Amino acid sequence: MTPHRFDAIAERLSRQTLLAELGREGMERIADARFLVVGAGGLGSPALIYLAASGGCRITVADPDTVSVTNLSRQLLHEEEALGVNKAKNAARVLPRYNPAVEVTPIDTYLDEKTLADVLDTVDIVLDCSDNLATRQSVNRAALKARKPLVFGSAVRFSGQLSVFDFRSDASPCYRCLFDEDDAANDQKASTLGIFSPLTGLVGTLQAAEALRLAAGLPSPWVGKLLMIDMLAGEFETVRCRRRRSCPVCGGH
Repeated sequence: MTPHRFDAIAERLSRQTLLAELGREGMERIADARFLVVGAGGLGSPALIYLAASGGCRITVADPDTVSVTNLSRQLLHEEEALGVNKAKNAARVLPRYNPAVEVTPIDTYLDEKTLADVLDTVDIVLDCSDNLATRQSVNRAALKARKPLVFGSAVRFSGQLSVFDFRSDASPCYRCLFDEDDAANDQKASTLGIFSPLTGLVGTLQAAEALRLAAGLPSPWVGKLLMIDMLAGEFETVRCRRRRSCPVCGGH
């Protein structure tokens, strides 16, 4: 009998396999799933670490940026020795520490519409860990067109957000259903407004958890909901949302 790719890390993940909701079958699904992580920075770092450490064995990571010293306080995937190195390529170097069976495909260029479409043909689940509006909108449109589940996260200052857009269902809202802003010039970025480092770890870890849940065949409770985190006030709020008929991206579908 040909060994499954999960066999190489089965003992390493024995505690997770004990969970009745996952078991051997769920862990094999996670090991077989093909993840795309867009962004290897503040959100992408914890998301990538937990995807790999939890049994994800096939990961594509896209990021055109290089590691800078201002990244190190929150982008824990990267170390001082990686300063000046492309983040996606550094992720491919580091992630085998957390999972010796992981296969990482780095993309060190900007993902335009055509490249996104080509990459989405090769993956099953998308994690949007980007930090700019233009990329979020492009990833949203591409994932909708490819009917691939999209796990969205964002973080700036003390505020974080999380939602899952499961485009396998015609009822799922998309990013533009929730956020009607269409001007990339109005981006709110950590580089200008600042960010509380642990917030990125929290949101990125939640993104990994939802992607792993989807990979294992479990439904996500965040489809049709938006989690809003205020770490300054210590408040977590859930807002229900649905597909808007007037949405310029998915309203006509």
